[in-house]
Amino acid sequence: MEKLVSSPAAVAAFGALAADTADAGVTVGKMFGATSLMVGTKAVGCLHGDGVAFKLGRDSTGHAAALALPGAALFDPSGMGRPFKDWVLVPLASADQWVVLVEAALAARPSP
Repeated sequence: MEKLVSSPAAVAAFGALAADTADAGVTVGKMFGATSLMVGTKAVGCLHGDGVAFKLGRDSTGHAAALALPGAALFDPSGMGRPFKDWVLVPLASADQWVVLVEAALAARPSP
């Protein structure tokens, strides 16, 4: 499996997303070998190629809304047809929705 390389535009948009969500307790870390948005030790999103995958919970309204965006799909990091059902990959073209999706991912997290 070859590693996806993110474009400078995607990296910049992801950096802006991290900055915009820092007040909500989101930090940047590594998960799945990818630059990720973390809350504590749990990932709520990760940069993947020219998109961001968000952990939204398969039955949530955020999940349905994310899948409705143009080019969005279930996140399949292996590329082998085994998608993570709780995760949605949203392309750079919908970067204006990324902050809303981080908020939905935070809302979908189980209570401690």
